[in-house]
Amino acid sequence: MNIGPIDLGEKPVVLAPMEDVSDSPFRQMCKRMGADVVYTEFISSEAMIRDVPKSLFKMEFEEMERPFGIQIFGGREEAMHGAAKIAEANNPDLVDINFGCPVYKVVNKNAGSACLRDLGMMERMAGTVVDAVSSKPVTVKTRLGWDENTIRIDEVALMLQSVGIQALTVHARTRAQGYQGSARWEYFKVLKATKGLHIPIIANGDITTPEHVKELFDEYGVDGVMIGRAAIGNPWIFRDVKHYLATGEHHAPPTLEERFELCAEHLRASVSHHGEKKGVTMMKKHYGSYLKNFPGGKQLRLELMQYEESGAILERLLNGQSPIVHSAESHDRVKDLYLMR
Repeated sequence: MNIGPIDLGEKPVVLAPMEDVSDSPFRQMCKRMGADVVYTEFISSEAMIRDVPKSLFKMEFEEMERPFGIQIFGGREEAMHGAAKIAEANNPDLVDINFGCPVYKVVNKNAGSACLRDLGMMERMAGTVVDAVSSKPVTVKTRLGWDENTIRIDEVALMLQSVGIQALTVHARTRAQGYQGSARWEYFKVLKATKGLHIPIIANGDITTPEHVKELFDEYGVDGVMIGRAAIGNPWIFRDVKHYLATGEHHAPPTLEERFELCAEHLRASVSHHGEKKGVTMMKKHYGSYLKNFPGGKQLRLELMQYEESGAILERLLNGQSPIVHSAESHDRVKDLYLMR
């Protein structure tokens, strides 16, 4: 699969942009485990053109994250044009437009999935960003429609292709669904059968296992797959998917020690990126997922949440003081739970 000049090979698996999750340290962990593309959290175009430090900081990345995309959102063409130029100047590999966020505070500003109520506005907004970005591919992430009565994703895809969008990711729910109900994967077959549509289609929504990824490639014909929430605390999912696609077998789950070690590495990267205080705070949202389903994991998570210095947390993680039981029986239980994720 190619996005403009970027060759991602066959069956790429990419990390979704997730607010308050997809910072550089998390992206680095996922990249190490095999993610083919990683994206920033979505960034407000209004904040970017006003030089808001917090928003500009979200664009910072390490070279090892490439291919790397910056995702922007907004409800005004002028702001999106300016933000696209700022994003391009930061030298990512691609610029992505968020036309899918269902959150009210975003939609209320005519941004995110609000554009699905006005396809003319979506077309103008996408064209504005394409015109602003001269050296990088521009891509889009969206949803099936605003609600059940406005699902026109095949028309949307052709429209976006016509203004220069070079890949389309679709979360297979409507805005009205939010994150409820099941993702409607059948629409990926509709997209891949759409006459004249040649840009890559990347599937998103309810993708939690290697089997899901294989099914989307083999049965629905998508060009790529984007994983979001299933990667939180589980960057190994990218490694596991690649292994399953190549062999048809499950990779052995990470041991407890491997989980502690990667969690510790994530913490170090978070402190390096954000500074000691914020780096420790940012990691608090990840401990529960790293330690999920392990005997004693909840107890350890609650303890780690109390620490304010990374040194104490690293000592607890890496020096064998965990309350988690290291036994053959608990390892088998962990393996079963991991494969059920």
